[in-house]
Amino acid sequence: MIAALEGRLAEKHPSRIVVDVQGVGYEVHVPLSTFYELGEPGSDVSLRIHTHVREETLALFGFSSTLELQLFERLISVNGIGPRLALTALSGIEPPELVRSVRQGDVARLTGIPGVGKKTAERMVIELRDNLPDIISAEAEPASSVKGEADDLRGDVLSALLNLGYHRRLAEKAINAALKGSDDLVFEDVLRQALRELVR
Repeated sequence: MIAALEGRLAEKHPSRIVVDVQGVGYEVHVPLSTFYELGEPGSDVSLRIHTHVREETLALFGFSSTLELQLFERLISVNGIGPRLALTALSGIEPPELVRSVRQGDVARLTGIPGVGKKTAERMVIELRDNLPDIISAEAEPASSVKGEADDLRGDVLSALLNLGYHRRLAEKAINAALKGSDDLVFEDVLRQALRELVR
């Protein structure tokens, strides 16, 4: 099994790259989070690899961080989630936010990931909630308790706006505007201000 690759970035596409290792080109499927971390073709690249073997197919999935790799391997252990959907999930949500969403049972946030329906999101919460603490690294934890409160509040307000029927992108923009320059962490006040932003 291939566990890591180091070489030259020969090709770069949003969902896949080609890594040249001493003249041998390896096609590697990557999430957008890893894609954005890579340099331009010709630059050096080092990736953690998950080798997926199924029947006669062998596919390589690459990640820029150990956390991404661990989350990917946890995701594909969930019934109904294959490598492609797991990759899409990591492309649609930042790893630390994915960890928080699963641990908090935020089904609304998880269903915002393309390809993840309500039943799949619920399975993710049930099957992964107790498995995630072992793989959380410092990068997945809030820098302070204040940041943790803000993240929790942001998630609560976002969930409320989504339940009201607002589009995720507009809701997130409104929340950012509501929280900008404010230390107020009261749910009702932030929700009220976000609603004002949405009707402008």
